Amino acid sequence: AVLYGIKPAVTAIVLFAAYRIGSRALKNWLMWTLAGLAFLAIFALHAPFPVIVLIAALLGALGGRIAPKMFTVGGGHGASKQNYGAALIDDNTPTPEHAKFNWGRFIKIALIGLALWGSVMGILCWQFGWQGAFTQMGWFFTKAALLTFGGAYAVLPYVYQGAVEHYHWLSATQMIDGLALGETTPGPLIMIVTFVGFLAGWNTMPWGADSLLIAATLAAVIVTYFTFLPSFVFILAGGPLVESTHGNLKFTAPLSAITAAVVGVILNLAVFFAWHVFWPKGFTADFDGVAALIGVYALIALFRFKVGVIPVIAVSAAAGILVSL
Repeated sequence: AVLYGIKPAVTAIVLFAAYRIGSRALKNWLMWTLAGLAFLAIFALHAPFPVIVLIAALLGALGGRIAPKMFTVGGGHGASKQNYGAALIDDNTPTPEHAKFNWGRFIKIALIGLALWGSVMGILCWQFGWQGAFTQMGWFFTKAALLTFGGAYAVLPYVYQGAVEHYHWLSATQMIDGLALGETTPGPLIMIVTFVGFLAGWNTMPWGADSLLIAATLAAVIVTYFTFLPSFVFILAGGPLVESTHGNLKFTAPLSAITAAVVGVILNLAVFFAWHVFWPKGFTADFDGVAALIGVYALIALFRFKVGVIPVIAVSAAAGILVSL
């Protein structure tokens, strides 16, 4: 009953996330076009998310040379009307030595990260083979981690494509329940991958029915490890490099194009959610008007009254309980 109320609210939250990112990223007709094409590519053509990111980056790199003004759309913070005085660290503060990009430190951290990744992947290959379920989980979620442009909302359709449609580790209903749970728990939404890993280990039963909990727990640990390891490497090794590219159109134009494409991908996630929540048995079955009503009220609360996500989820969960009584 709780999930029945939460899932329509999550549909509204995802749509609201697309709106918030789009309001900052879609500053001209070209960015709108990129977002629309990305939506059509993933919704109608089922294009893989990595392909969309790659094409958007190439278009951004090319467009940055041909029409640089169209790709200078960074959504920075708006200027404050009130003057609070000089900050200890502001836009004009020189970068300290330890935060400056250094090739030696970059290579050192990258090699350490590669060793941490390769050692665990090697153990998985040795124990279970390359086609083993645990090994494939590590490999798939490494690729997902390398493609987290736009955050969890953008990469989750790719996780769905792999975990549900390709590997069949869990069902579409279980994935949607996981997304709903992910919105209600503390921490970033990407932590849903731990839930996906647990169910993947449970459903694939690599050691038989007598060791389901052990297999599921190990799968959750493997998925979490391979999802978050690249993030730490990116931050420690690539953070100074990213800081040094501020204002450099060669780097910012591809990112602007990717951000625009991500808006279309997130919109696709909202449509996917609406489809499975409001037509749980398919379009040929009955429309769930009660769930749709909860979703509409959640949308109004988010867009019109600027209510926070947690209160919206709490009220929606209560509505789900009331409906079940």
